[in-house]
Amino acid sequence: MDKIRPYSMALDRLRSAGLRPTRQRLALAKLLFDGENRHVTAELLHSEAVDANVRVSLATVYNTLHQFTEAGLMREIVVDSSRSYFDTNIDDHHHFYFEDSKRLSDIADDEITVSNLPPTPGGAEVTRVDVIVRVKENNSQ
Repeated sequence: MDKIRPYSMALDRLRSAGLRPTRQRLALAKLLFDGENRHVTAELLHSEAVDANVRVSLATVYNTLHQFTEAGLMREIVVDSSRSYFDTNIDDHHHFYFEDSKRLSDIADDEITVSNLPPTPGGAEVTRVDVIVRVKENNSQ
């Protein structure tokens, strides 16, 4: 039986992004990309890796998430100076940030209109506009 088979989607993704498919990258890619799009923190992914018997340090998880982001496999969503999420959905879209539960939820790109952007400085070019709508859940209902 082919041992790569369970990792074939992760392997294809890494190779297409030009990343060497190390054991740790493959294991983390499988956790991230097998299934629905999701938002993860490094700590959450590290916990999932430990639960799946993947021997990996938190520092390696951080490094791998940043490598995946730089390779275009993910997007980093910075909600404040102490909290970043990594999003497996790389299509244009925005987010609700639930301040109480500290989770993100997608908002379709066509549900938000951004207008009147200022001129870019020094000939720079706008590549993307990310909107984070911060909400508190109403617990009285």
